[in-house]
Amino acid sequence: PLVSFFMSLLLWMCMPFLVNLHSFNLGLLFFLCCTSLGVYSVMIAGWSSNSNYALLGGLRAVAQTISYEVSLALILLSMIFMIEGYNIMNFFIYQKYIWFFILQFPLGLVWFTSSLAETNRTPFDFAEGESELVSGFNVEYSSGGFALIFLAEYSSILFMSMLFVMIFMGGDMMSLFFYFKL
Repeated sequence: PLVSFFMSLLLWMCMPFLVNLHSFNLGLLFFLCCTSLGVYSVMIAGWSSNSNYALLGGLRAVAQTISYEVSLALILLSMIFMIEGYNIMNFFIYQKYIWFFILQFPLGLVWFTSSLAETNRTPFDFAEGESELVSGFNVEYSSGGFALIFLAEYSSILFMSMLFVMIFMGGDMMSLFFYFKL
């Protein structure tokens, strides 16, 4: 659980906030690396709880995460070709007059559904369905470990929504309108 929380906090390094002192040039590549490394924390969490149900839930979550990371990577690759670089700040420059969500509406919808699947939200929450008797890889965790797992999950939900706004809706964080889009 601590590794997954650390990986979700590491994702926030590539986000271009107003208080950051530098612009991370390889931000999109760093995002792809961190999300692909997050699979290992889920696999280790399912294996280390020493339960067969948690191991099966962890393997199911890993299979789901890997399958949707491929579509996220391909969409991000097409956006990298559009902005001609890996810097997230380039999205602000290229979307000054028209949003990419208007230009590439189907791509935006596929990104949105893939990010829902990546963060295990409602239509894609079969890795840890509440109606099941066993709740995925986190069945044996309680207290601090359980809190760290869900802090990591909700941190990645917030990050993916902010990344969607930046990539497709020209999310300039200096404007007040950015916070209404989020």
